[in-house]
Amino acid sequence: MRKALSRKLAIYPGTFDPVTNGHIDIIERCSKLFSQVIVAILINTDKAPLFSVDERLTMLRSVTWKRFRNITLDTFDGLLVDYAMRKKASAIVRGIRAISDYEYELQMALMNRRLEPRIETVFMMPAEAYSYVSSKLVREIFMLGGSVKGLVPVVVEQKLRDKRAL
Repeated sequence: MRKALSRKLAIYPGTFDPVTNGHIDIIERCSKLFSQVIVAILINTDKAPLFSVDERLTMLRSVTWKRFRNITLDTFDGLLVDYAMRKKASAIVRGIRAISDYEYELQMALMNRRLEPRIETVFMMPAEAYSYVSSKLVREIFMLGGSVKGLVPVVVEQKLRDKRAL
C-alpha cells in the first residue's frame, strides 16, 4: 500500500548560498499557497559553498522565523524525490528567473515525475525586482567587492561582510 501524501505540504529545495531576496519572495508566496512549506537546504558535497550548512540554516531562520508561521527549515542529501516522499510532500517548488532556468528545471521536473509520479513540481517566478538575482551572482559581486544591498536580506549582507573580514 502506498503512503498518502499531504496535499498541503510543499518542499522548496535549494543551496541558498546565500539566501537572496528572490528566495524570500518565493518563500512568502509559497507560504500563502500551501499549509506547510519545508525550505530544504541541499547538502552537495561536490560544491564548495561560501557558507556552511549551519550558517545557511541560521541565515534562513533569521529571515523566516518571525514572518512565516508555516515554514520549517531542514537539510537533505540524495534524491529530492526520496526526501519529499519521506516528508510526505505532494509538491516541489522551484523558482524560475529566465528561460535558461526553465530548460534545466523542466528536465529535473520530468525526471522527478518519472521517479515519483505523485509529486508535482510547481514553478514560481520571483517578483520582477528579483528576476535577475541568483546566489551565484550575489557571491560573484561580493567577491569582487561590489554592493549586494537590496539583493539579500540585511542579515545576509552583514554575514557577507563578516566573511570578507576573515
